[in-house]
Amino acid sequence: MAVIDLAPPRPAPVPVPPPVPSRRDASIDLVRALCVPAVMLVHGLQVTATLGAAGPVLEYATRGAAWYPPITWLLQVMPLFFVVSGFAGAIAHRRLRERGGTATAFVTARVHRLLVPLLAPVAAAVVVLAALGAAGVQAGLLDEAGLRWREPLWFLAVFLGVQSLLPLLLRAHERAPWASLAALAGGAVAVDLLRGQTGIEAIGYANLGFVWLALQQAGFLLADGRIDALPRRVRAAGIVLALAGLGTAFVTGFWSPDLIAHLNPPTTALLVLGAAQTLALSLARPHLARLAARPRIAAVTGFVTARTMTFYLWNLSALLLLAGGSLLLSQQGLLTLPEPSSAAWWASRPLWLAASIALTAAAAWLAGPLERLRPVRPTHAPRRTAQAVLLGLAGLLVLLAAGISPLSGLLALALLLGALARIRGPRSGEPEISRSPVAPTSSAPALASR
Repeated sequence: MAVIDLAPPRPAPVPVPPPVPSRRDASIDLVRALCVPAVMLVHGLQVTATLGAAGPVLEYATRGAAWYPPITWLLQVMPLFFVVSGFAGAIAHRRLRERGGTATAFVTARVHRLLVPLLAPVAAAVVVLAALGAAGVQAGLLDEAGLRWREPLWFLAVFLGVQSLLPLLLRAHERAPWASLAALAGGAVAVDLLRGQTGIEAIGYANLGFVWLALQQAGFLLADGRIDALPRRVRAAGIVLALAGLGTAFVTGFWSPDLIAHLNPPTTALLVLGAAQTLALSLARPHLARLAARPRIAAVTGFVTARTMTFYLWNLSALLLLAGGSLLLSQQGLLTLPEPSSAAWWASRPLWLAASIALTAAAAWLAGPLERLRPVRPTHAPRRTAQAVLLGLAGLLVLLAAGISPLSGLLALALLLGALARIRGPRSGEPEISRSPVAPTSSAPALASR
Protein backbone atom coordinates (compact mmCIF):
# COMPACT_ATOMS: atom_id res chain seq x y z
CA MET A 1 0.00 0.00 0.00
CA ALA A 2 1.41 3.37 -1.03
CA VAL A 3 2.07 5.88 1.71
CA ILE A 4 0.94 9.41 0.94
CA ASP A 5 3.11 12.12 2.40
CA LEU A 6 0.80 14.91 3.52
CA ALA A 7 3.58 17.04 4.97
CA PRO A 8 3.95 20.47 3.33
CA PRO A 9 6.84 20.76 0.89
CA ARG A 10 10.06 22.05 2.33
CA PRO A 11 11.00 25.55 1.20
CA ALA A 12 13.93 25.79 -1.17
CA PRO A 13 17.14 26.65 0.65
CA VAL A 14 18.04 30.31 0.51
CA PRO A 15 21.53 30.77 -0.97
CA VAL A 16 23.97 32.12 1.59
CA PRO A 17 26.73 34.41 0.28
CA PRO A 18 30.26 33.48 1.33
CA PRO A 19 31.84 35.35 4.25
CA VAL A 20 32.93 38.85 3.33
CA PRO A 21 36.70 39.43 3.68
CA SER A 22 37.62 41.87 6.43
CA ARG A 23 40.04 43.79 4.20
CA ARG A 24 40.79 44.51 0.56
CA ASP A 25 42.48 41.85 -1.54
CA ALA A 26 45.98 43.16 -2.25
CA SER A 27 46.48 40.90 -5.28
CA ILE A 28 43.31 42.22 -6.94
CA ASP A 29 44.35 45.81 -6.25
CA LEU A 30 47.76 45.12 -7.78
CA VAL A 31 46.22 43.67 -10.94
CA ARG A 32 43.88 46.63 -11.28
CA ALA A 33 46.85 48.99 -10.88
CA LEU A 34 48.80 47.10 -13.56
CA CYS A 35 45.90 47.46 -16.00
CA VAL A 36 46.34 51.25 -15.95
CA PRO A 37 49.84 51.44 -17.52
CA ALA A 38 48.84 48.74 -20.02
CA VAL A 39 46.01 50.96 -21.28
CA MET A 40 48.29 54.00 -21.35
CA LEU A 41 50.83 52.09 -23.43
CA VAL A 42 48.12 51.19 -25.97
CA HIS A 43 47.04 54.83 -26.20
CA GLY A 44 50.65 56.00 -26.43
CA LEU A 45 51.38 53.67 -29.34
CA GLN A 46 48.19 54.63 -31.15
CA VAL A 47 48.48 58.42 -31.06
CA THR A 48 51.12 60.07 -33.20
CA ALA A 49 51.62 63.41 -34.90
CA THR A 50 53.07 63.97 -38.36
CA LEU A 51 53.56 66.95 -40.61
CA GLY A 52 52.08 66.10 -44.00
CA ALA A 53 51.87 68.02 -47.27
CA ALA A 54 48.55 69.57 -46.18
CA GLY A 55 49.82 70.51 -42.73
CA PRO A 56 49.83 68.94 -39.26
CA VAL A 57 48.08 65.58 -38.89
CA LEU A 58 46.96 63.45 -35.96
CA GLU A 59 46.85 59.82 -36.99
CA TYR A 60 46.79 56.25 -35.75
CA ALA A 61 50.31 54.86 -35.86
CA THR A 62 48.89 51.37 -35.34
CA ARG A 63 46.49 51.34 -38.28
CA GLY A 64 47.59 48.54 -40.63
CA ALA A 65 50.87 48.02 -38.75
CA ALA A 66 51.98 44.37 -38.78
CA TRP A 67 53.66 44.72 -35.38
CA TYR A 68 50.50 45.82 -33.59
CA PRO A 69 48.29 42.66 -33.33
CA PRO A 70 50.91 40.65 -31.37
CA ILE A 71 51.27 43.53 -28.91
CA THR A 72 47.51 43.56 -28.29
CA TRP A 73 47.80 40.00 -26.95
CA LEU A 74 49.80 41.46 -24.07
CA LEU A 75 48.10 44.83 -23.64
CA GLN A 76 44.40 43.99 -24.09
CA VAL A 77 43.50 44.05 -20.40
CA MET A 78 39.91 45.29 -20.56
CA PRO A 79 38.41 41.82 -19.95
CA LEU A 80 40.67 41.41 -16.93
CA PHE A 81 39.74 44.86 -15.63
CA PHE A 82 36.02 44.02 -15.70
CA VAL A 83 36.72 40.73 -13.92
CA VAL A 84 38.66 42.35 -11.08
CA SER A 85 36.07 45.14 -10.88
CA GLY A 86 33.39 42.49 -10.50
CA PHE A 87 35.46 40.89 -7.74
CA ALA A 88 35.92 44.19 -5.90
CA GLY A 89 32.34 45.31 -6.51
CA ALA A 90 30.87 42.09 -5.12
CA ILE A 91 32.86 42.41 -1.91
CA ALA A 92 32.07 46.13 -1.57
CA HIS A 93 28.33 45.57 -2.03
CA ARG A 94 28.27 42.67 0.42
CA ARG A 95 30.06 44.76 3.02
CA LEU A 96 27.52 47.50 2.47
CA ARG A 97 24.65 45.04 2.94
CA GLU A 98 26.19 43.77 6.18
CA ARG A 99 26.11 47.35 7.50
CA GLY A 100 22.46 47.72 6.50
CA GLY A 101 23.18 49.62 3.28
CA THR A 102 21.05 49.36 0.17
CA ALA A 103 21.56 48.81 -3.53
CA THR A 104 20.63 52.46 -4.03
CA ALA A 105 23.50 53.53 -1.76
CA PHE A 106 25.91 51.35 -3.73
CA VAL A 107 24.87 52.75 -7.11
CA THR A 108 24.82 56.32 -5.80
CA ALA A 109 28.42 55.97 -4.65
CA ARG A 110 29.44 54.50 -8.02
CA VAL A 111 27.78 57.32 -9.97
CA HIS A 112 29.61 59.87 -7.84
CA ARG A 113 32.96 58.07 -8.07
CA LEU A 114 32.80 57.76 -11.87
CA LEU A 115 31.33 61.11 -12.89
CA VAL A 116 33.08 63.58 -10.57
CA PRO A 117 36.57 62.88 -12.05
CA LEU A 118 35.16 63.49 -15.54
CA LEU A 119 34.14 67.10 -14.86
CA ALA A 120 37.67 68.51 -14.74
CA PRO A 121 39.00 67.03 -18.03
CA VAL A 122 35.82 67.99 -19.89
CA ALA A 123 35.98 71.55 -18.58
CA ALA A 124 39.70 71.79 -19.36
CA ALA A 125 39.18 70.47 -22.89
CA VAL A 126 36.40 72.99 -23.54
CA VAL A 127 38.58 75.91 -22.40
CA VAL A 128 41.67 74.73 -24.30
CA LEU A 129 39.82 74.07 -27.56
CA ALA A 130 38.04 77.43 -27.37
CA ALA A 131 41.37 79.20 -26.76
CA LEU A 132 43.09 77.37 -29.62
CA GLY A 133 40.20 78.18 -31.95
CA ALA A 134 40.44 81.84 -31.01
CA ALA A 135 44.19 81.70 -31.64
CA GLY A 136 43.59 80.59 -35.22
CA VAL A 137 44.47 76.89 -35.05
CA GLN A 138 42.97 74.97 -37.98
CA ALA A 139 39.37 73.94 -37.32
CA GLY A 140 39.97 70.53 -38.93
CA LEU A 141 42.85 69.78 -36.57
CA LEU A 142 40.77 70.84 -33.55
CA ASP A 143 37.88 68.65 -34.70
CA GLU A 144 40.24 65.69 -35.07
CA ALA A 145 41.69 66.30 -31.62
CA GLY A 146 38.17 66.49 -30.17
CA LEU A 147 37.22 63.19 -31.75
CA ARG A 148 40.40 61.51 -30.52
CA TRP A 149 39.87 62.88 -27.01
CA ARG A 150 36.43 61.26 -26.74
CA GLU A 151 37.49 57.71 -27.66
CA PRO A 152 38.29 56.36 -24.16
CA LEU A 153 34.88 57.49 -22.91
CA TRP A 154 33.19 54.36 -24.29
CA PHE A 155 34.71 52.55 -21.33
CA LEU A 156 33.33 55.00 -18.78
CA ALA A 157 29.83 54.74 -20.28
CA VAL A 158 29.90 50.94 -20.26
CA PHE A 159 31.45 50.77 -16.80
CA LEU A 160 28.82 53.10 -15.38
CA GLY A 161 26.05 50.91 -16.79
CA VAL A 162 27.67 47.65 -15.67
CA GLN A 163 28.36 48.88 -12.15
CA SER A 164 24.81 50.25 -11.87
CA LEU A 165 23.49 46.75 -12.59
CA LEU A 166 25.93 45.05 -10.22
CA PRO A 167 23.53 44.67 -7.27
CA LEU A 168 20.90 43.08 -9.51
CA LEU A 169 23.34 40.66 -11.11
CA LEU A 170 25.03 39.85 -7.81
CA ARG A 171 21.64 38.67 -6.53
CA ALA A 172 21.24 36.55 -9.65
CA HIS A 173 24.73 35.16 -9.07
CA GLU A 174 23.97 34.27 -5.46
CA ARG A 175 20.92 32.31 -6.60
CA ALA A 176 22.48 30.58 -9.62
CA PRO A 177 26.18 31.44 -10.07
CA TRP A 178 27.08 29.33 -13.08
CA ALA A 179 23.68 29.63 -14.77
CA SER A 180 23.72 33.44 -14.62
CA LEU A 181 27.17 33.52 -16.19
CA ALA A 182 26.12 31.01 -18.85
CA ALA A 183 23.03 33.07 -19.72
CA LEU A 184 25.08 36.22 -20.30
CA ALA A 185 27.79 34.41 -22.24
CA GLY A 186 25.12 32.65 -24.30
CA GLY A 187 23.58 36.03 -25.09
CA ALA A 188 26.97 37.27 -26.34
CA VAL A 189 27.35 34.23 -28.60
CA ALA A 190 23.82 34.70 -29.97
CA VAL A 191 24.53 38.35 -30.76
CA ASP A 192 27.71 37.45 -32.65
CA LEU A 193 25.93 34.72 -34.60
CA LEU A 194 23.06 37.04 -35.52
CA ARG A 195 25.49 39.76 -36.52
CA GLY A 196 27.40 37.32 -38.72
CA GLN A 197 24.29 35.89 -40.34
CA THR A 198 22.66 39.24 -41.12
CA GLY A 199 25.76 41.31 -41.82
CA ILE A 200 24.26 44.11 -39.72
CA GLU A 201 27.17 45.47 -37.69
CA ALA A 202 24.93 47.49 -35.37
CA ILE A 203 23.60 44.25 -33.85
CA GLY A 204 27.01 43.70 -32.33
CA TYR A 205 26.58 46.65 -29.98
CA ALA A 206 24.16 44.55 -27.91
CA ASN A 207 27.34 42.91 -26.64
CA LEU A 208 28.20 46.11 -24.82
CA GLY A 209 25.88 44.56 -22.26
CA PHE A 210 26.34 40.80 -22.62
CA VAL A 211 30.15 40.67 -22.89
CA TRP A 212 31.05 43.09 -20.12
CA LEU A 213 28.34 41.88 -17.75
CA ALA A 214 29.50 38.29 -18.27
CA LEU A 215 33.06 39.27 -17.39
CA GLN A 216 31.83 41.08 -14.29
CA GLN A 217 29.94 37.91 -13.40
CA ALA A 218 33.19 35.96 -13.71
CA GLY A 219 34.61 38.33 -11.11
CA PHE A 220 31.81 37.30 -8.74
CA LEU A 221 32.86 33.66 -9.15
CA LEU A 222 36.44 34.59 -8.38
CA ALA A 223 35.36 36.55 -5.29
CA ASP A 224 33.40 33.53 -4.03
CA GLY A 225 36.44 31.27 -4.38
CA ARG A 226 34.62 29.02 -6.85
CA ILE A 227 37.34 29.36 -9.49
CA ASP A 228 40.15 28.94 -6.95
CA ALA A 229 38.44 25.73 -5.82
CA LEU A 230 38.95 24.14 -9.23
CA PRO A 231 42.02 21.85 -9.40
CA ARG A 232 45.14 23.58 -10.66
CA ARG A 233 45.34 21.19 -13.61
CA VAL A 234 41.81 22.10 -14.64
CA ARG A 235 42.59 25.81 -14.51
CA ALA A 236 45.84 25.37 -16.43
CA ALA A 237 44.08 23.25 -19.06
CA GLY A 238 41.39 25.93 -19.36
CA ILE A 239 44.04 28.56 -20.11
CA VAL A 240 45.61 26.38 -22.79
CA LEU A 241 42.25 25.61 -24.40
CA ALA A 242 41.18 29.27 -24.40
CA LEU A 243 44.43 30.47 -25.97
CA ALA A 244 44.41 27.61 -28.48
CA GLY A 245 40.85 28.52 -29.43
CA LEU A 246 41.82 32.17 -29.92
CA GLY A 247 44.87 31.21 -31.97
CA THR A 248 42.86 28.88 -34.18
CA ALA A 249 40.21 31.52 -34.77
CA PHE A 250 42.87 34.03 -35.75
CA VAL A 251 44.73 31.70 -38.09
CA THR A 252 41.54 30.66 -39.86
CA GLY A 253 40.39 34.25 -40.23
CA PHE A 254 37.31 33.74 -38.07
CA TRP A 255 38.46 36.53 -35.72
CA SER A 256 40.89 39.39 -36.21
CA PRO A 257 44.22 38.82 -34.45
CA ASP A 258 44.05 42.46 -33.28
CA LEU A 259 42.41 42.08 -29.88
CA ILE A 260 41.86 45.83 -29.55
CA ALA A 261 39.69 45.68 -32.68
CA HIS A 262 37.27 43.42 -30.77
CA LEU A 263 36.22 46.32 -28.55
CA ASN A 264 34.08 48.06 -31.14
CA PRO A 265 31.69 46.34 -30.99
CA PRO A 266 32.67 43.75 -28.36
CA THR A 267 32.83 40.14 -29.53
CA THR A 268 32.98 36.79 -27.83
CA ALA A 269 36.74 36.78 -28.48
CA LEU A 270 36.94 39.01 -25.39
CA LEU A 271 35.06 36.39 -23.37
CA VAL A 272 37.53 33.71 -24.40
CA LEU A 273 40.44 36.00 -23.58
CA GLY A 274 38.77 36.95 -20.30
CA ALA A 275 38.40 33.27 -19.38
CA ALA A 276 42.13 32.72 -19.92
CA GLN A 277 43.00 35.85 -17.94
CA THR A 278 40.67 34.92 -15.08
CA LEU A 279 42.10 31.42 -14.76
CA ALA A 280 45.65 32.77 -14.94
CA LEU A 281 44.82 35.32 -12.23
CA SER A 282 43.41 32.55 -10.05
CA LEU A 283 46.63 30.57 -10.37
CA ALA A 284 48.85 33.60 -9.81
CA ARG A 285 47.01 35.21 -6.88
CA PRO A 286 49.18 33.70 -4.10
CA HIS A 287 52.33 34.99 -5.82
CA LEU A 288 50.73 38.34 -6.55
CA ALA A 289 49.67 38.69 -2.90
CA ARG A 290 53.27 38.26 -1.75
CA LEU A 291 54.44 40.77 -4.35
CA ALA A 292 51.72 43.26 -3.39
CA ALA A 293 52.78 43.09 0.26
CA ARG A 294 56.15 44.71 -0.48
CA PRO A 295 56.06 48.28 0.88
CA ARG A 296 57.14 50.10 -2.29
CA ILE A 297 54.81 48.11 -4.53
CA ALA A 298 51.99 48.60 -2.04
CA ALA A 299 52.58 52.36 -2.08
CA VAL A 300 52.48 52.57 -5.89
CA THR A 301 49.43 50.29 -6.00
CA GLY A 302 47.62 52.48 -3.49
CA PHE A 303 48.44 55.65 -5.43
CA VAL A 304 47.18 54.22 -8.73
CA THR A 305 44.06 52.43 -7.47
CA ALA A 306 42.90 55.56 -5.65
CA ARG A 307 43.14 57.45 -8.96
CA THR A 308 42.31 54.81 -11.58
CA MET A 309 39.64 56.84 -13.39
CA THR A 310 41.73 60.01 -13.19
CA PHE A 311 44.67 58.28 -14.88
CA TYR A 312 42.36 56.92 -17.56
CA LEU A 313 40.54 60.17 -18.25
CA TRP A 314 43.62 62.43 -18.42
CA ASN A 315 45.83 60.12 -20.50
CA LEU A 316 44.47 61.19 -23.89
CA SER A 317 44.68 64.85 -22.85
CA ALA A 318 48.36 64.33 -22.02
CA LEU A 319 49.00 62.61 -25.35
CA LEU A 320 47.21 65.31 -27.33
CA LEU A 321 49.21 67.96 -25.46
CA LEU A 322 52.42 66.16 -26.42
CA ALA A 323 51.25 65.80 -30.02
CA GLY A 324 50.39 69.49 -30.20
CA GLY A 325 53.74 70.48 -28.76
CA SER A 326 55.55 68.19 -31.21
CA LEU A 327 53.68 69.72 -34.17
CA LEU A 328 54.50 73.22 -32.99
CA LEU A 329 58.20 72.42 -32.66
CA SER A 330 58.16 70.70 -36.02
CA GLN A 331 56.62 73.70 -37.76
CA GLN A 332 59.36 75.88 -36.27
CA GLY A 333 62.04 73.52 -37.53
CA LEU A 334 63.12 72.47 -34.05
CA LEU A 335 61.94 68.87 -34.30
CA THR A 336 61.66 66.30 -37.05
CA LEU A 337 58.61 64.07 -36.80
CA PRO A 338 59.41 60.55 -38.05
CA GLU A 339 57.08 58.39 -40.10
CA PRO A 340 55.07 55.92 -37.98
CA SER A 341 56.68 52.47 -37.66
CA SER A 342 60.02 53.72 -39.01
CA ALA A 343 63.27 53.10 -37.11
CA ALA A 344 63.38 56.73 -36.04
CA TRP A 345 59.78 56.51 -34.81
CA TRP A 346 60.58 53.45 -32.69
CA ALA A 347 63.68 55.15 -31.33
CA SER A 348 61.54 58.06 -30.16
CA ARG A 349 58.84 55.89 -28.51
CA PRO A 350 60.51 55.35 -25.12
CA LEU A 351 60.77 59.10 -24.54
CA TRP A 352 57.26 59.67 -25.96
CA LEU A 353 55.70 57.01 -23.73
CA ALA A 354 57.64 58.10 -20.65
CA ALA A 355 56.60 61.72 -21.17
CA SER A 356 52.92 60.77 -21.64
CA ILE A 357 52.92 58.63 -18.50
CA ALA A 358 54.68 61.35 -16.49
CA LEU A 359 52.19 64.00 -17.62
CA THR A 360 49.27 61.70 -16.84
CA ALA A 361 50.69 60.89 -13.41
CA ALA A 362 51.09 64.61 -12.70
CA ALA A 363 47.46 65.20 -13.66
CA ALA A 364 46.42 62.26 -11.47
CA TRP A 365 48.37 63.68 -8.54
CA LEU A 366 46.68 67.06 -8.92
CA ALA A 367 43.15 65.93 -9.80
CA GLY A 368 43.16 62.61 -7.96
CA PRO A 369 41.59 63.96 -4.75
CA LEU A 370 38.36 64.59 -6.71
CA GLU A 371 38.02 60.84 -7.20
CA ARG A 372 38.13 60.21 -3.47
CA LEU A 373 35.38 62.68 -2.59
CA ARG A 374 32.25 61.18 -1.11
CA PRO A 375 28.71 62.19 -2.06
CA VAL A 376 27.25 65.02 0.02
CA ARG A 377 23.90 63.94 1.48
CA PRO A 378 23.55 60.91 -0.85
CA THR A 379 19.98 60.19 -1.85
CA HIS A 380 18.07 57.16 -0.63
CA ALA A 381 15.46 57.47 -3.38
CA PRO A 382 15.90 54.68 -5.96
CA ARG A 383 14.22 56.66 -8.71
CA ARG A 384 16.56 59.64 -8.31
CA THR A 385 19.57 57.33 -8.52
CA ALA A 386 18.22 55.66 -11.67
CA GLN A 387 17.70 59.11 -13.19
CA ALA A 388 21.28 60.05 -12.28
CA VAL A 389 22.58 56.99 -14.12
CA LEU A 390 20.57 57.90 -17.22
CA LEU A 391 21.69 61.54 -17.14
CA GLY A 392 25.31 60.45 -16.74
CA LEU A 393 25.01 58.09 -19.69
CA ALA A 394 23.38 60.86 -21.74
CA GLY A 395 26.29 63.20 -21.03
CA LEU A 396 28.79 60.54 -22.09
CA LEU A 397 26.81 59.75 -25.24
CA VAL A 398 26.90 63.42 -26.26
CA LEU A 399 30.68 63.36 -26.09
CA LEU A 400 30.93 59.98 -27.81
CA ALA A 401 28.67 61.08 -30.65
CA ALA A 402 30.06 64.57 -31.22
CA GLY A 403 33.53 64.55 -29.73
CA ILE A 404 34.67 67.33 -27.46
CA SER A 405 33.98 70.88 -28.61
CA PRO A 406 32.90 73.99 -26.70
CA LEU A 407 29.24 73.28 -27.52
CA SER A 408 29.19 69.52 -26.90
CA GLY A 409 31.38 69.94 -23.83
CA LEU A 410 29.05 72.47 -22.22
CA LEU A 411 26.03 70.29 -22.94
CA ALA A 412 27.78 67.25 -21.51
CA LEU A 413 28.80 69.19 -18.40
CA ALA A 414 25.19 70.26 -17.86
CA LEU A 415 24.02 66.64 -18.06
CA LEU A 416 26.80 65.38 -15.78
CA LEU A 417 26.10 68.08 -13.19
CA GLY A 418 22.40 67.19 -13.45
CA ALA A 419 23.26 63.57 -12.72
CA LEU A 420 25.29 64.54 -9.66
CA ALA A 421 22.46 66.79 -8.48
CA ARG A 422 20.03 63.87 -8.66
CA ILE A 423 22.08 61.73 -6.28
CA ARG A 424 22.06 64.47 -3.63
CA GLY A 425 19.37 64.00 -1.04
CA PRO A 426 17.50 66.64 0.98
CA ARG A 427 19.03 68.68 3.76
CA SER A 428 18.91 67.40 7.29
CA GLY A 429 15.36 67.39 8.59
CA GLU A 430 13.74 67.53 5.16
CA PRO A 431 11.78 64.46 4.06
CA GLU A 432 12.90 62.64 0.93
CA ILE A 433 10.01 61.52 -1.23
CA SER A 434 10.38 58.47 -3.42
CA ARG A 435 7.62 57.12 -5.61
CA SER A 436 9.39 53.80 -6.01
CA PRO A 437 7.30 50.78 -4.98
CA VAL A 438 10.29 49.52 -3.01
CA ALA A 439 10.99 51.15 0.33
CA PRO A 440 14.23 53.13 0.49
CA THR A 441 15.61 50.81 3.16
CA SER A 442 15.15 47.76 0.97
CA SER A 443 18.21 46.08 -0.47
CA ALA A 444 16.36 45.09 -3.64
CA PRO A 445 18.93 45.55 -6.37
CA ALA A 446 16.92 46.06 -9.55
CA LEU A 447 17.92 49.29 -11.27
CA ALA A 448 14.30 50.08 -12.01
CA SER A 449 13.57 50.07 -8.29
CA ARG A 450 16.68 51.83 -7.04
